[in-house]
Amino acid sequence: MKPQIRVLAIDDGPFTFSDKHCHVVGVVVRLPSYIEAVMKSEVAVDGRGATSVIAKMVNGSRYKEQVKLILLDGIALGGFNIIDIDRLNEETGLSVATVTREPPDMGSVKEALRANFEDWEERWEIVARRKPRELDTGHKPIYVDVAGIDFKEAEEIIRLSVVRGALPEPLRIAHLIATALAKGESKGRA
Repeated sequence: MKPQIRVLAIDDGPFTFSDKHCHVVGVVVRLPSYIEAVMKSEVAVDGRGATSVIAKMVNGSRYKEQVKLILLDGIALGGFNIIDIDRLNEETGLSVATVTREPPDMGSVKEALRANFEDWEERWEIVARRKPRELDTGHKPIYVDVAGIDFKEAEEIIRLSVVRGALPEPLRIAHLIATALAKGESKGRA
């Protein structure tokens, strides 16, 4: 793999369910941790446009051609604004990987969607087709799903992006910036 490849890590900032929107931050990082650019947008809390918002942010960026992989902190932004990673891959032409610290509790997700959204079946269909796989980090495992890239290649990129602990550094940076935008100061773990 080419050294110092670039990834675009995306995370949302903290929000409450009474908020209409939440911040979304994208950070272009030359691995393992050199920040080259920061982008921002916002999504509707529990809305439906996260995939389009991210695609617009990526496709409008002058860094797009340099990015090898879009790294997402999970499959949703702003609560249950679900990201269709297959569609994101198609609309941007870039590979996509989701990363979570814990394995998804699919039963709880389905019940939360059913209890809170009239269009829960459409949202659930996007979630249910994903099958995150455990990735051993030598620390605590993380859970990864991919679109437009072989799992082994994504695994190699993710391993190159970890500086300390288990979480890819670009996602940690995106989380810190998104939190600072929302709260005035970053705190907490990504």
